[in-house]
Amino acid sequence: MSTNYSLLFYLKKPKNYVSGLKPIYMRITVDGIPKEVSTGRECYPSKWNSKANRVKCTTEAVKTLKSYLDTLVTKISTIHTAMTAAAEEITAESIKLKYQGKDTKCKNFLDVFREYNMQMEALLGNGFKPNTLKGYKTSLLHVCGYLEKEFRLADIDTRKIDHAFVTGYEFFLRATMGCSAVSAAKYMKHLRKIIKVCIAHRWITDDPFAFYKIKAKAKEKEFLTDAELRRIEEKNFKIPRLAHVRDIFVFCCYTGLSYADVKKLKWIDISEGVDGKLWIFTSREKTETSSNIPLLPKALEIIERYRDYPPCKAKDMVLPVLSNQKMNSYLKEIADVCEITKELTFHKSPHTFATSVTLANSVPIETVSKMLGHTDIKTTQHYAKLLDNRIAIDMEKLERRIENKTAPTGHAKIAALWAT
Repeated sequence: MSTNYSLLFYLKKPKNYVSGLKPIYMRITVDGIPKEVSTGRECYPSKWNSKANRVKCTTEAVKTLKSYLDTLVTKISTIHTAMTAAAEEITAESIKLKYQGKDTKCKNFLDVFREYNMQMEALLGNGFKPNTLKGYKTSLLHVCGYLEKEFRLADIDTRKIDHAFVTGYEFFLRATMGCSAVSAAKYMKHLRKIIKVCIAHRWITDDPFAFYKIKAKAKEKEFLTDAELRRIEEKNFKIPRLAHVRDIFVFCCYTGLSYADVKKLKWIDISEGVDGKLWIFTSREKTETSSNIPLLPKALEIIERYRDYPPCKAKDMVLPVLSNQKMNSYLKEIADVCEITKELTFHKSPHTFATSVTLANSVPIETVSKMLGHTDIKTTQHYAKLLDNRIAIDMEKLERRIENKTAPTGHAKIAALWAT
């Protein structure tokens, strides 16, 4: 592979030329093979030095032209040096294409986004979830809206995406689409994912997210207090559908299972654990990590209640779980009947398990994290919130330790008695 090249400028005679200006061309030669490129400039033959391949005379206009040609020499040299360092094949054609910016095919950003979504759709159930695809499809629509509103474009060259594009998109999400900080952060995460795909294929050379930081803070996870949970447990519901939904919700409060996890729970997932008692052995729908949960007496009582329930028995399901929409709708009714002012949704159940049921009763956060199927304990810290009664218990223990350290020993007590 040759690494040497030559470069010269010359005046090219156009067709039907009689007199006047001639265009200046640049000839790049590698291994005796030349490639010609127009410089976009012209010169009178009388002002051109054929031996030096440069303009002559000293007028201001000629000096500007000479400076421009020198700039092209530097640019070609820089391209050659970069290609040599990258061990690329150096030919007159490859240098010419680099100079013209045609060495890489133009890739439109929305095409990349659509291709990624199509691949995700083809892999549903094999590494991707329908809700994930739904979120990326919404993101694609937002990017389309952004390009239309701010750039009047149907698509954009990936090479034109920069830091200003990224920050402008976040502003568009917040100001035009009315997204909350958390929702905007989710869509920015999707954008970053597609841009990483572009960087991996070298369609984008500089990361436009290099100096960008997502500012959204995680919301405090709301949960039911012990008193609120007991109020729901002890309420006598005469309407079967409300009683069923209440039982399933309470079961999740004592196991930490999400809606998706309890919906797929079968009796085959329940077996004897290391302590000889019944445990749930399942994998989390969201994280696809294993989750082993000992069944507390209240949770056991609920599933035994539905062991012979026909709809459950027919499908070998543990509990009669309805659609997520219906479950949350009925939970709102339950909240009204139980006089609970918090918005009651299925999301509250794992939060309640992590706080009121486990952490509030001195279960270590590492144990809670394992039962919830989290891969990072920081995720558990978002779910779990230390309660005032837990703080009170811990401080009471500390107080006792301090008192024990400062209390007089047996010898000190005897000495004190003799002193009196």
